Amino acid sequence: MAGVGVEAEHDHKVNGSVKEKVTAAGIELPEIKFAKLFINGQFVDSVSGRTFETIDPRNEEVIARVSEGDKEDIDLAVKSAREAFDHGPWPRMPGALRGHLMHKFADLIEANVDELAALDAMDGGKLFGGVKAGDVPAAALALRYYAGAADKIHGETLKLAREMQGYTLREPAGVVGHIIPWNFPTFLFFFKVAPALAAGCTMVVKPAEQTPLSALYYAHLAKQAGIPDGVLNIVNGFGHTAGAALASHMDVDKISFTGSTDVGRKVMEAAARSNLKEVSLELGGKSPLIIFEDADVEVAANLALNAVFANKGEVCVAGSRVIVQEGIYDELAKKLTEKAKSWVVGDPFDPKSQYGPQINKRQYERVLSYIEHGKREGATLLTGGNPIGQKGYYIEPTVFTDVKDDMLIAKDEIFGPVLSLMKFKTVEEAIERANNTRYGLAAGIVTKNIDIANTVSRSIRAGSIWINCYLALDFDCPFGGYKMSGFGKDSGMDALYKYTKLKAVITPIYNSPWL
Repeated sequence: MAGVGVEAEHDHKVNGSVKEKVTAAGIELPEIKFAKLFINGQFVDSVSGRTFETIDPRNEEVIARVSEGDKEDIDLAVKSAREAFDHGPWPRMPGALRGHLMHKFADLIEANVDELAALDAMDGGKLFGGVKAGDVPAAALALRYYAGAADKIHGETLKLAREMQGYTLREPAGVVGHIIPWNFPTFLFFFKVAPALAAGCTMVVKPAEQTPLSALYYAHLAKQAGIPDGVLNIVNGFGHTAGAALASHMDVDKISFTGSTDVGRKVMEAAARSNLKEVSLELGGKSPLIIFEDADVEVAANLALNAVFANKGEVCVAGSRVIVQEGIYDELAKKLTEKAKSWVVGDPFDPKSQYGPQINKRQYERVLSYIEHGKREGATLLTGGNPIGQKGYYIEPTVFTDVKDDMLIAKDEIFGPVLSLMKFKTVEEAIERANNTRYGLAAGIVTKNIDIANTVSRSIRAGSIWINCYLALDFDCPFGGYKMSGFGKDSGMDALYKYTKLKAVITPIYNSPWL
């Protein structure tokens, strides 16, 4: 198991942040250029003047102090977005022109990929190589995908039963509030912002307080790309203040939230108690990965480990419940244990690392507490379960076997590198156990039998089913959950339509030769 990398320091300070550093892998950490709020096209201090620290989970050091937004700042940002929507050019320009500016935005992201990837690696403990090769290019791809759709937002002509002509219009929803989580600060930012921009909406984004830095950089690039002032506003802050103010604001037309189910309830309640604004929620998960005994054990083991250990387990669709048919259960358990022991945990800037630290101390301690719950409740710890190093929030890849459905580690979303191994006999039992959860975000099926794959995929109550693959996300494929994993779709054309309102227009027809 790799330890935490050692860093060499330069001797100068930048913008009040910690000393700029060069990692052991030779990657220079960027200067923190943007740490204020972004409202109406300008970087501004918060009304209160308060700031908060953003912490590097690799070493527990302060990266920078960031302006702390509150209700007054949300009011200013919403006012800016409302003015831009009601009187500005963005919803009034042709979709093709909006798409052109979105392509320019994507170009600028691609030109700054190293700096953007470094910000998420520092701020969120994410693998630098993974963000550089995956998350940041995906941001540009999201903009390009929806840029191509911006001039293809069509209504329908209706065949009415009377002497009337009818048609529908898809209009931009208005001012949208986006509340972004910390586990994928770039990817999920554009999951929401890209389709909303294409639809002609204006918006206020509240990034997670743990990972605000890349969102502010994207605001800077949007300005450079020519996105009009007021269209994209960023208010850093905490959920119970800035987030609550956004969800309850009377002049916000729609809220899109990704995060925990508990906070999703509060967002929905705030929306209902204010102006009954539309809400879309992408919430927690406890996704099953069902492995049938006809599967290749080597392939299945690799798939299972990536499904739960990717991004240090901080993935809403993590396949943390691995449900295995009894014929290969023991063999797979042995293979998972051997492979998990070989996973390299370390500094996310080290290209050898396979995952980095948990996001912060609170999440680190939460994951470790669930591991202790698993031990106390009678699950067998096959490997891992321990913290790594003296500094930073690193945890070993952890595999439990003999896990029962009523154990906390089988029921709760841990959001960490903890795999629960469970056994089944029949297809019917596998389906029952897979559905024995309050969540329904995703599921995986590993089998060579197409009949089993078809039956199980239609029987599991989840929004995404991956057969012989996992984490197979694509911007052309709608993504969202069932049950307490929320409602509303991100990605695909469904996400674009989510940021529109459907209007019916009807006029009488006089003396028409046909109906």
